[in-house]
Amino acid sequence: MVGTAMNCLGRQGMFYLAAAVSDFYVPWESMAKHKIESASGPLNMQLNQVPKMLFILRKQWAPSAFCVSFKLETDPDILLQKAEAALRKYGMNVVVANELANYKDVVVMVTSNGRTTVRRPSKEDDVEEQLIDLLVEMHSEHIMQLNQDVHKLT
Repeated sequence: MVGTAMNCLGRQGMFYLAAAVSDFYVPWESMAKHKIESASGPLNMQLNQVPKMLFILRKQWAPSAFCVSFKLETDPDILLQKAEAALRKYGMNVVVANELANYKDVVVMVTSNGRTTVRRPSKEDDVEEQLIDLLVEMHSEHIMQLNQDVHKLT
């Protein structure tokens, strides 16, 4: 697994966990073996929850790495609450919060030190460029913190 392989990088490792994964899946044993006939009437399907791996990544596989996860919501009233809850629950360094309605235009970086809003400067630009620049800067500070901690010990 990538998480355990990156553990040797310590604070120099960075996880940018932007992949949108489904929260649910159809177990193999429940998959249709043949074509599902539409003439049979309504289709009922039971989905299983996908296990959350962020906590395990943070606590066991790569506890010193700089970890960035994402929280996408359709309801702006709950977005930042959920991002802050994910920050605490999974021990992320940053949770990037975005709304489905404007995810290409604006994101909010949620950290233990507060929130930073990142906006797309123009229609020709991408919000990701500014976001990545800020995350690289934060990751560098994360690495520098290790160097400062080492110097305090010597």
